[in-house]
Amino acid sequence: MEQRTRTQSSRTRINASSGHVIGVDIGGSNLRVALADRKGTILGRWDASTKRTSSPEVVIKQIQRGVSQLLKQAAVPRSSLLAVAAGAPGITDRDAGVVFATSYLKGWKNVPLVRLLESALHLPAVVENDVKLAAIGENWIGSARDVRDFVFLAIGTGIAAGIFVNGELVHGPDWVAGEVGYMIVPGTSEAPAKRGAPGALERTIGGDGIRKDWLRACEGKRAISARDLTATGIFYHALAGNQHAKSVLEQSARILAYAVYNISAVLNSSLFVLGGGVGMSGPLLAATQRILESYTQPSRPKLVTSALGQDAQLIGAIRLALDKVESQIHL
Repeated sequence: MEQRTRTQSSRTRINASSGHVIGVDIGGSNLRVALADRKGTILGRWDASTKRTSSPEVVIKQIQRGVSQLLKQAAVPRSSLLAVAAGAPGITDRDAGVVFATSYLKGWKNVPLVRLLESALHLPAVVENDVKLAAIGENWIGSARDVRDFVFLAIGTGIAAGIFVNGELVHGPDWVAGEVGYMIVPGTSEAPAKRGAPGALERTIGGDGIRKDWLRACEGKRAISARDLTATGIFYHALAGNQHAKSVLEQSARILAYAVYNISAVLNSSLFVLGGGVGMSGPLLAATQRILESYTQPSRPKLVTSALGQDAQLIGAIRLALDKVESQIHL
């Protein structure tokens, strides 16, 4: 009876034009929570670290604490909340609401995230892979706004893609569509990836792979004082004239261009949006575009950087929560 009353009450609130939603971005280093109104306007943000401990139980408690603080700060009653959407950096079954596995969060394997969120917040919940959430955000108000066929390519420590075809986000029967970090292209290793280990493309042009290339280039060289540069730092070092950095940038751009060209040839995507700390590097974008200028058949892929940056996942979560509200209205 209590559950029925709660559901009836929720539908009554959803039918009103007012109300609020919660968007959550669960990362390997940080947890971010946002409160938004029905127009998608963000009214408040809250964040916490997930570096020390990121077990599902701890993350859920952090989300509860963040929601409570946001409601208090915005003077919004808890009864105004209509839905919550969360993204996690791993293979996620959106229908079942389960995060199968992620190497970025310790203790996360077959986590029933929707059930945990609904139990903790007493709200309808939906979950999605974080990169696919970013693609949703870019399609809503970002660089791919209203574009029906595009690929959001996130390049940071890892590499993954969110793919839109005919206006629909692609998941695949095993929920692994977009795991392009496992692609094998010229310049990457042909060795099969081991379970739980990065794929060939990710090992080569993910942030760690680029740094390893840089360190190899520095071996035995004198006057190299920037061995601890990040991938983006290496690329800007290349612009400053460092020959070793230039070779790393050129190699990274060429491999990325091959991957983009191959994906484009299969999907005929009209646009590629580059996101992530490495993907949004200006030198990498420019170098990759120069290489792609030679590959015009059957069509030339267009590259742009994310308009939403680090907020892409959080904004995508808000959009997904709003979609959840709309689906509840039409039940």
